[in-house]
Amino acid sequence: MFNIALFGPPGAGKGTQSRKLIEKYNLAYISTGDILREEIAEGSDLGLKAKSVIEKGELVSDEIIVQIIEKKIQTNTEANGFLFDGFPRTVVQAYILEGLLIKMNTTLNCMISLEVPQDILMQRMLERAKKENRADDTVDVIKNRLEEYKNKTVPVAEFYKDKGIYYVVDGVGTVDDIFERITNVVEHTLTKTWLNVVLYGPPGSGKGTQGKLLADKYNLVYISTGSLLRREIEKGTQMGLAAKEYMEKGDIVPDEFAIKLIEKQIKSHPEANGFFFKGFPRTIVQAYILDGLLRRLNSSVSCVFNMNVPTLESIKRLTTRSKTDKKRYYDMNIDVIVRRLESFENQTKPVLNYYAKQKNIYQIDGVGSEEEVFQRLSEKLELAFKHAR
Repeated sequence: MFNIALFGPPGAGKGTQSRKLIEKYNLAYISTGDILREEIAEGSDLGLKAKSVIEKGELVSDEIIVQIIEKKIQTNTEANGFLFDGFPRTVVQAYILEGLLIKMNTTLNCMISLEVPQDILMQRMLERAKKENRADDTVDVIKNRLEEYKNKTVPVAEFYKDKGIYYVVDGVGTVDDIFERITNVVEHTLTKTWLNVVLYGPPGSGKGTQGKLLADKYNLVYISTGSLLRREIEKGTQMGLAAKEYMEKGDIVPDEFAIKLIEKQIKSHPEANGFFFKGFPRTIVQAYILDGLLRRLNSSVSCVFNMNVPTLESIKRLTTRSKTDKKRYYDMNIDVIVRRLESFENQTKPVLNYYAKQKNIYQIDGVGSEEEVFQRLSEKLELAFKHAR
């Protein structure tokens, strides 16, 4: 999901540019002013609440704003993302937007600010006032609106500058010239947007084989906590020795092990296009951990794949692997195999439900030749990436 906030003073041309952006990138348009007017016209509960506040000459509370934005988001599930026009206007609203997007397991990709000199803004707004017969838009009123914008929104600009996603665009020129400048920023941001994939499946489903193939095809950094832990075990590190005791029993190792290993991998690949997580997170707690790790980097999980393989097929594959040079020490004991399968069923299935609620999970038939399964995964991944970008 790709989300943009379009920023700028009254008269900067946000409305015009927003219409072009939503058409080009299939975004849902969110303008708090427009939504409020729609709710009032419909006579909804939220509209009636807002109307009573506005009629008193007061500002609509952030609580009402949040509710109308949430409603708009929930009714636009087919969009590739959202374009926020003139929101957030305050630092408080910036934090509110962060929270709303976290609930959706997504983030704001860029805040684009249209910069226009005040004399040109005054000219535009006075001309608009004449065309629309808005007698209340006098020179003094317009000056006050511009001053209010400056005082309230400068801190918002600093908020997004600190996050590294604030971009200034020259808002003077023809509509097409300005739109080209904006799309240049958007395309640049798209190239910086990480694509993070999580691949699930029971032990023996072929996650490792398929994960490496897919990561290589789409130039993603492959992260397998199991492989990283086995490397630590081979090195005889303190973490490796501690992890070995858990893995030999078919148990999940403590979460702090995985956090350290994943953080190290992410930090060592600053040039990455994204990351491919094989079999992690395996628990709800780990799902929250991964969200937190990626959120710190202004990113999120793009899509999740679950390879469906029958239990008997998994057992057959694992016992077959135990007789090859690719065997794992936990393949040698049928009791450990069963325990690992039970662990997946009991602990990982709830994680699949967690991602299903976020509507970014894809179910894949994991039975067939390596090439057939890879083809199914690739087709679904292409669709997921289009939606993510």
